Amino acid sequence: MGGKAHNDTVNWLKKELESTSYYDVTLQPFSNFVQISGAVNSFSIGGQAVNGTLFEYSNSTAGVVTAPLVAVSNFGCEASDYPADLSGNIALISRGSCDFGLKSALAGGAGAVAAVIYNNVAATVSGTLGPPPREEGPYVATVGISQAQGQAYLSQLSSGTELTASLDVLTDIQIITTNNVLATSKCGDKNNQLALGAHTDSVGAGPGINDDGSGTVGILNVAKALAKYNVKNAVTFGFWSGEESGLLGSTYFVESLTAEESLKIRAYLNFDMIASPNYVHQIYDGDGSAYGLTGPDGSDDIEEFFEKYFVRAGVPSNATEFNGRSDYGPFLDANIPAGGTTTGADEVKTEEEQKIWGGVAGEILDQNYHQAGDTVDNLNQEAWLLHARGIAAAVAKYATSWEGFPARTPVSNTTTKRSVSEVRKTVGGVKRSLQLY
Repeated sequence: MGGKAHNDTVNWLKKELESTSYYDVTLQPFSNFVQISGAVNSFSIGGQAVNGTLFEYSNSTAGVVTAPLVAVSNFGCEASDYPADLSGNIALISRGSCDFGLKSALAGGAGAVAAVIYNNVAATVSGTLGPPPREEGPYVATVGISQAQGQAYLSQLSSGTELTASLDVLTDIQIITTNNVLATSKCGDKNNQLALGAHTDSVGAGPGINDDGSGTVGILNVAKALAKYNVKNAVTFGFWSGEESGLLGSTYFVESLTAEESLKIRAYLNFDMIASPNYVHQIYDGDGSAYGLTGPDGSDDIEEFFEKYFVRAGVPSNATEFNGRSDYGPFLDANIPAGGTTTGADEVKTEEEQKIWGGVAGEILDQNYHQAGDTVDNLNQEAWLLHARGIAAAVAKYATSWEGFPARTPVSNTTTKRSVSEVRKTVGGVKRSLQLY
């Protein structure tokens, strides 16, 4: 976010939306930490070179650090999981149960000089620690390795074998200003708005054409098509910055709303990765029937709408966990009904899913997720078209009528903890909920 290519995308979106003369279009600036660059200059364990991925917002090692590798208990989500002899050494931590940033911060708080996180599924692991600071401790240089590698090192350590790791990481982290793009229809009832969103930023490792150019172009095409019609209910399209760094743009938008403004948003629809090459057709589990995490009242209606959409299209669909992993998370935290569809990210396709949708079982749903291969050459455009038409169908429904949809009512400031996410502060004291783990 905030790089030249991202800024070009933001400005292009603004121009495209303004050209319709249908929307009030604004840029919403906000500032936060951004990793300008980062590289693993060298990494070895037991004298053997290791191909590790760098987690965004990792601290530099200030040259090569060489120290024993020390296993962390459980998933490394509690300070008690970090042994006393970790100080001055390098932590080996399993992925799972809590966000990457908490693991790195707890390792730093325990005195580790670096951390190695190994995956808990058969795939590569990469992601963000989320912007600093963390109250649990300072981030350390943090790299990811495969499940097989991590389990092999853990087995050696458990048998009493000593392993020495060497790591050289260099990162450049700065505070920058970036922009959300907001477009609200000039016509329609502003007190009963439908909001939709997708994110415009990518990770540094790849151009982000599926993640999330697919969602961005999907809602943009719907926005341009909608400009031919009058609507009864106003529609707001949000193009969020900073999703890959921890849902920063969508969080900033939601937390900038007054209580009165928030209540005017009847529902929010999110579209993140809708052209995955090894796709599934999934709907966010708004009623909690599949995964037990429900959305605010009305989220079940949205799920039911998309279920019926796929039935009409003659295409099977299933539910995906409503865990706040994408930009709908801040809307859930603000008690705004939410939903949407996706074709999947780094989840591994099961044999059952392969029988339903084809593709390759045992591989992740987007084999180019957060990689250089996330380009226009590696999309499933039929899946994209199906989901883009679903976006249009949802806008046609809710921009016309909220009949039968639950009314928004004020709630207390007491929120229910929906998942294992941790709430913390970022630049300017803005709180957010980060669920990248």
